[in-house]
Amino acid sequence: MIIELRGLQFVNKGAELMLQAILQELKNSGIDYQLAMKHNSNCPAHKVEKIGAKKKVMLQKNRLNLNFLTYYIPSVLRNYLIEKKGIVLEADVDVVLDGSGFAYGDQWGSMHIRQACSEILRFASHNKKFIFLPQALGPFTRPADIKALKNALPKASLICAREANSYKNVASLNSNQSNLKQFPDFTNLVSGTLPDYFENGENKFIIIPNNKMLSVQNNNTEWNRTYIQKLVELGRLAKDAGLSVVVLNHEGIKDREICLKIEDELGFSVEQIEEADPLKVKGIIGASKALVCSRFHGCVSALCQGIPCIGTSWSFKYEQLFQEYGQGEFLLDSGMDSKQLASLFAKTIQRSTGDVSAEAEQYKAQSREMWSKVLKLIGS
Repeated sequence: MIIELRGLQFVNKGAELMLQAILQELKNSGIDYQLAMKHNSNCPAHKVEKIGAKKKVMLQKNRLNLNFLTYYIPSVLRNYLIEKKGIVLEADVDVVLDGSGFAYGDQWGSMHIRQACSEILRFASHNKKFIFLPQALGPFTRPADIKALKNALPKASLICAREANSYKNVASLNSNQSNLKQFPDFTNLVSGTLPDYFENGENKFIIIPNNKMLSVQNNNTEWNRTYIQKLVELGRLAKDAGLSVVVLNHEGIKDREICLKIEDELGFSVEQIEEADPLKVKGIIGASKALVCSRFHGCVSALCQGIPCIGTSWSFKYEQLFQEYGQGEFLLDSGMDSKQLASLFAKTIQRSTGDVSAEAEQYKAQSREMWSKVLKLIGS
């Protein structure tokens, strides 16, 4: 059986943490499988090969999609490509596990939606499985997207919406409600590892920025004026409270510039961390006193480990996450003044570190239920 891993990568630590979560569950599943993964700048060949995955080749570019032709290639030739060249085509794939996180909706282009819809229909016609792991979905308002989704979604094997808004966005377009479920982010089951270089974490306040806060994807343009300012203010409040300040890059090149700008604006030296291992990133978060975080999976890593976390939002998925964990009051407002910010910071660091909420335990149980359904579906 060949399982293609879709929407995952090695640059964004959240996406890589999802990848590690998937590998963990498959390894312990008892299923006989071979992995396949597309190569690109975020998924370089050496890293894809390191996890034991073969190269998935897509015969498509923009609107041109020729993947349907792979089903006409003789199996003897396809087997040769797999065994001798390490190349997998669509016709060879038995299951797609899509862990995109947030890639389908109005904030992104239509191309990705259309391509996924076409593939879902082809998979269904060949009795293959297309599974959307828990992720943010929608909203969908473009007429052509809606038409394509209404046609394809009922044929997907399983669609896991990550929160209530995503469930609602899909339910309104999906005539087959039996394949639609709601489950939380599944990285909550992955344990972090603490790197040797990170010491005295109980006395450290971490700042994790996100370039999306300043991008066109963020409909709240006020953040363009206040975002860096608020992160800097929180860093100064942390220093005044006797905490060491750490700026952690959770993404890569795109966030590095913001990390450096924050240190420059703070006016004092901070510990800058760029950690390649997502499990160590989660370990660092879990060992810290508190943090302000703009990366979704950084927030999840904090909330599921009971680490006090102030969040920021550029998408509905953040509001939903903090509400689900009963932490809605710790989500920053773009118009919050200095006095309100100081009050929120004080309230944050006064909370008990490591006090895992009842919600966190509940969502871990739901993630285990999700994997039970997914692995049963794959095994069938």
